[in-house]
Amino acid sequence: MSDKFTRLVTKTAVLPQQNIDTDQIIPARYLTTTSRDGLGQYAFFDWRYDDEGAPKPDSQLNSLDTATHQALVAGRNFGCGSSREHAPWALADYGFRAVISSDIADIFKSNALKNGLLPVETGAEAHQWLLDNPGAKIAIDVEAQELRLPNGRAEPFALEAFGRHCLLEGVDPMGFLLGRMDQIEAYEGAHS
Repeated sequence: MSDKFTRLVTKTAVLPQQNIDTDQIIPARYLTTTSRDGLGQYAFFDWRYDDEGAPKPDSQLNSLDTATHQALVAGRNFGCGSSREHAPWALADYGFRAVISSDIADIFKSNALKNGLLPVETGAEAHQWLLDNPGAKIAIDVEAQELRLPNGRAEPFALEAFGRHCLLEGVDPMGFLLGRMDQIEAYEGAHS
């Protein structure tokens, strides 16, 4: 990561399905790489393309402008299934900066935060409003841990402290450690 993530003002894209698992986010056949680059083209591939690889005309994701729709609102239990880190890689490479649901799988949340994708768990009422209003313009404040709806309602959300710090600083866990090499080397030198 290199961009600090402090605030996002965007429209929402909505996938109301519940139990969207990591194999639906990125099918296993596309997990042959250890690079994050280019995985966005495979995000929700089986929902976006038919068996011959032609775009499905009824898939809203094929016409989505991720420059203006950077928050994905999904049904309950988003990111369940296997622990593949490729899922948040694919979503981020596709153009999403945040995923919002009333319930996000713990391992997915952890992987998302490590890779600069903000997982926002919100209350049932706000979640239902977002599902019912695709394209709503929202504001997400990472520092305040607050999701603001178009009607002005502020919805707080929990965020793991280290993940929040990394988002605000624009670093991933490895970047955090590398930024402290002088301190690590000094400690190692004093204790060897």
